[in-house]
Amino acid sequence: MAENKSHGTITKDNHAALWHGRFAEGPDAAAVEFETSIHVDERMALDDIRGSKAHAAMLSKQKIISEKENEEIQKGLDSIEQDLNSGKLSIDYSAEDIHSFIEATLTDRIGESGRKLHTGRSRNDQIALDERLYLRRVIPELQKQIASLIKTLADIASKHKDSLLTGYTHMQHAQPGTLAQHLCSWAWMLVRDYERLSDSLKRIALSPLGSGALAGSDLPLNREYVAELLNFDGVTQNSLDSVADRDYCIEFISDFSLIQMHLSRMCEEIVYWSTTEFGFVELSEKWSTGSSIMPQKKNPDFAELIRGRTGRVYGDLMNLLTMMKALPMSYDRDMQEDKAPLFDALDCVQGNIIVFEAMITSANWNKEKMAASCEGGFANATDVADYLVCKGMPFRTAHGVAAQCVRLAIDTGRKAIEELTLSEIKSISPLFEEDLFAKITPQACMRARKTTGAPSPEQTEKQIASLFAFCEGKI
Repeated sequence: MAENKSHGTITKDNHAALWHGRFAEGPDAAAVEFETSIHVDERMALDDIRGSKAHAAMLSKQKIISEKENEEIQKGLDSIEQDLNSGKLSIDYSAEDIHSFIEATLTDRIGESGRKLHTGRSRNDQIALDERLYLRRVIPELQKQIASLIKTLADIASKHKDSLLTGYTHMQHAQPGTLAQHLCSWAWMLVRDYERLSDSLKRIALSPLGSGALAGSDLPLNREYVAELLNFDGVTQNSLDSVADRDYCIEFISDFSLIQMHLSRMCEEIVYWSTTEFGFVELSEKWSTGSSIMPQKKNPDFAELIRGRTGRVYGDLMNLLTMMKALPMSYDRDMQEDKAPLFDALDCVQGNIIVFEAMITSANWNKEKMAASCEGGFANATDVADYLVCKGMPFRTAHGVAAQCVRLAIDTGRKAIEELTLSEIKSISPLFEEDLFAKITPQACMRARKTTGAPSPEQTEKQIASLFAFCEGKI
């Protein structure tokens, strides 16, 4: 094992802090415990190894280390990666961070050559690289999960193109729609979430390695070569900016927050749709829970938990925004705290998507109750106005006439316009004819809406086809 020299004292402890040489005495144990991050950043071990291998290859190419030293480093890092994957090597939690652990383990295995790995780099640009590598590795997995959920929603929608469902505004009956259209509306929100993640990935497609602590290096580093080896599009353009910001972490947590908000809205509807009062959906017993005191209960706890965890993801976003808001333009140790909220938000959203998809896949839909929700409530009042528009009446006038029909029905104890007689509605406008009643049934109202994105079966079929096409090759 190679020796470290520090103030004349010889130690064989390669796991000492990377910065320990300037200090005459080591930090207090409580201080070490307080400032270590390896419990959080250990998940980036393979990314750290990948970045280190590219860095070593560049150092060799630039004649900063020898080819033999590079070969030793590459083999050593390969062995660490293999042993981590197989479980033969465990993370040493006494190490300060994942960078320290990898470098110390490498030095333990190959000796003096391992000490040359950190040449020309700082942990400041190293962590900025590791985070980008990690996000570029895991975000596509999250996108696959999103695409899978989109496809599941489209699958369910394809079976319910004719299943009537009242559309609401202000939680009041608005217009007749279908379950298919409603599920497609959920899916299109997720499409945008998927695309936002793709946009965010574009902004981390630049390598920060070679930026050093903040001012680059006086060694002949080849940053572009490292970027090429790691399949980046190029390199970051300012060494200080490269290490001093975490806007990419904030951007991804913002994306996660929007995903979580959409899941929460879906779950909100699942919760009240599953009530006795609505009864539109029945969740599988596998995705429901009971009560410790009320034997009859079947609670939508999983939907509620997904909804409740939205606050957790929002909190992660506010955590990082607050941490960064007043930092001077350099690397500050505050930024070590970026990973916990980033990883927590990611884990939370991924887990919620998996649970939501399983829950919605196993749900049963009550088409009779959904159709019954379209009866009464005057959800066809707009169609009454449109009927008059087709007869030549200005819409604003027709709107008022339809409102008078609603008023008459309410005043005479009727629950729907169609319960009025032809003579009664003719007393409001002579343009009404017998054919009105066939045009304002819930099914007729739904089928008449054929504009792009509307709930008619023809239009929802187009949406479903588009959603399937979007998911193709993404799962």
